[in-house]
Amino acid sequence: MARFKMVSEIEKIMSNLEQVRNIGIIAHVDHGKTTTSDSLLAAAGMISDRIAGEALALDFLTVEKQRGITVKSANVSLYHEYKGKPYIINLIDTPGHVDFSGKVTRSLRVLDGAIVVVDAVEGVMTQTETVIRQSLEERVRPLLFINKVDRLIKELKYTPEQIQQRFIEVIREVNNLIDMYAEPQFKKWKLNPAEGTVAFGSARDRWGFTIPLAAKRGIKIKDVIDAYNKGKEGLRELEKKAPLHETLLDMVVRFVPNPREAQKYRIEKLWKGDLSSPLAKAMMEADPNGPVVFFINDIRIDPHAGLVATGRVFSGTLKPGKELWLVNGRIAQKVLQVSLYMGPYREVTKSVSAGNIAAVLGLDKARAGETAVDIDAKEYAAPFERLHYVSEPVVTIAVEPKRPQELTKMIEALRKLSIEDPNLVVKINEETGEYLLSGMGPLHLEIALQLLKENYNIEVKASPPIVVYREGVRAASKVFEGKSPNKHNRFYISVEPLNEETLKLMQEGEIGEDQDTKERAKILRDKAGWEHEEARRIWAIDENLNIFVNRTSGIQHLREVEDTIIQAFRLAMREGPLAAEPVRGVKVVLHDAMVHEDPAHRGPAQIYPAVRNAIYAGILTARPTLLEPIQKLDIRTPMDYVSSIASVIAKRRGKMLDVIGMGPVARVIAEIPVAETFDLAAELRSVTAGRAFWGTEFSRWAPVPDSMLNDLIKKIRERKGLPPHPPRLEDLIGF
Repeated sequence: MARFKMVSEIEKIMSNLEQVRNIGIIAHVDHGKTTTSDSLLAAAGMISDRIAGEALALDFLTVEKQRGITVKSANVSLYHEYKGKPYIINLIDTPGHVDFSGKVTRSLRVLDGAIVVVDAVEGVMTQTETVIRQSLEERVRPLLFINKVDRLIKELKYTPEQIQQRFIEVIREVNNLIDMYAEPQFKKWKLNPAEGTVAFGSARDRWGFTIPLAAKRGIKIKDVIDAYNKGKEGLRELEKKAPLHETLLDMVVRFVPNPREAQKYRIEKLWKGDLSSPLAKAMMEADPNGPVVFFINDIRIDPHAGLVATGRVFSGTLKPGKELWLVNGRIAQKVLQVSLYMGPYREVTKSVSAGNIAAVLGLDKARAGETAVDIDAKEYAAPFERLHYVSEPVVTIAVEPKRPQELTKMIEALRKLSIEDPNLVVKINEETGEYLLSGMGPLHLEIALQLLKENYNIEVKASPPIVVYREGVRAASKVFEGKSPNKHNRFYISVEPLNEETLKLMQEGEIGEDQDTKERAKILRDKAGWEHEEARRIWAIDENLNIFVNRTSGIQHLREVEDTIIQAFRLAMREGPLAAEPVRGVKVVLHDAMVHEDPAHRGPAQIYPAVRNAIYAGILTARPTLLEPIQKLDIRTPMDYVSSIASVIAKRRGKMLDVIGMGPVARVIAEIPVAETFDLAAELRSVTAGRAFWGTEFSRWAPVPDSMLNDLIKKIRERKGLPPHPPRLEDLIGF
């Protein structure tokens, strides 16, 4: 049985990795992740048995308790005995709402297994599919807990045969996803209920069993129905016979690999360094005596202690006084304190060894996604593979403090919020002086404002949410000459759209700027149809999926201004010519150049405008467009309401992709522009009499209709304080 142990006892066990498991609880919003975590915490003595299922203990922010959703990932170390042997289970409860999916992505990096919680009635929803795909990309083994079985009994009045059939349907859906997204060698992770990789139960009522456990204890589905008919007494008996915490934690011990086993196959995919180096070998063995490698998945600001970096020790042993090198930050910092998480509390410990989750003070220059390594292993240092977020910031608000004297305080608080949550982007509009906050969706931004008030005592006035657009091109331009203001430097540049295969490779992280040139060229040639020589000539790839290619040869002094040209390219891509929105999916090609021999005549003030103006001229003549974010909708509704939903979606420029019959219920898959979703929930509830439920997910960027383009450009430029029309060619390059 799981029960609370002192930190000293946990320290003893965690050094033996055979007895350590790192797991997460992942799911669609409202499917019962945090309630499931509560059952585990109650068994560990961390919260009262009486309030488990209602406490939402790992929702430690006030905003989480008020809204009943998880916003941050929360960590806890649990003690559990299985067959008389003690185990430490490091548990992370992750957010389910799509606006917080970035935190799920970062959490999965430090886990080896995940309990996927699925509502027995709602089944596999959009976000369930997303988190399963995310976990398989990180080589995290999924196990399944079919929760809210009580709904099948109390709401739908299902017979034992119907309940069993529903279980089969949910398991099949999850296995189809594993089949679709798992690499060939991990398709063996498909669920087999007869083995015990699926649990069935109710987190709120705290009972659950696997098929092997039910057979051993003589529990049938009919017994579960009888227990609900008997009321509280029947449920107490059921909980005693099949306690949920025991079922889930036994399942974890049996089927989630220990850190040493997992790191053998995970490191080769997740780490970008030399796999024959001492550092890689130490990580694959989870060697506690090897050089320290600490991957930071979460940053929190503690009002008393300052910045707390949480993550997994992949190699070595973290101790106070240890000097680490931040690979991305390129700076050395010293560990001041090491702790374990016990719910929202940090308990100080002497050390945390490889394979475990730790919280560290002292690394105040670190950010989420950072890799910290032993200073002595700096020469082998490499970051982990870049985290791939399934969404990106698509909604923006302008904020200002209600009390003007708090402007400096607000700016500092926003900086801290963006450190804690890298999916929140803070910018300043140079034209209007507005402070802009961008997030994954309206809820993400609403929560950020509430955290500003709760944690920093700052009340702000916010503009209505604004959709973020991208600029793109749909054709190739001719070559334009960009002249420096002093006319001594000239650059001949064209632009063209990147093909879909290249964009996909960039989105999925298969190619990136920090990659070996030869390796990148080979991937682009084999998978995206690039000519090998062109692929080798890539000078830069920016964060918005644009590429700069240098096709020139033998130009004098060009290499001396390479960095300045690349910086000019990045600046041009950050704010395009149509509406000063970021440019996406464009290849910029340098064909020829003339660079002045005297450094005094070729500084940034000369190079930047020359390169930018040629790029802008190319974009403006290559069928430019604005790209808008499109959201995928996954709606479950009684069949009677499908036509009403279809008309709502059509009215909002959306598109029905599929309607799947599931007995009396239909599953509607649709796409809709984010700009059309701000009051969508209210309308869907209205046309379905509140009987539909749905999930959303960022889908893709798509060109706005040509009929809307000019008006939209004008509105965005007006809002940003820019002239109403984009620049003219003669303003950029002259004739």
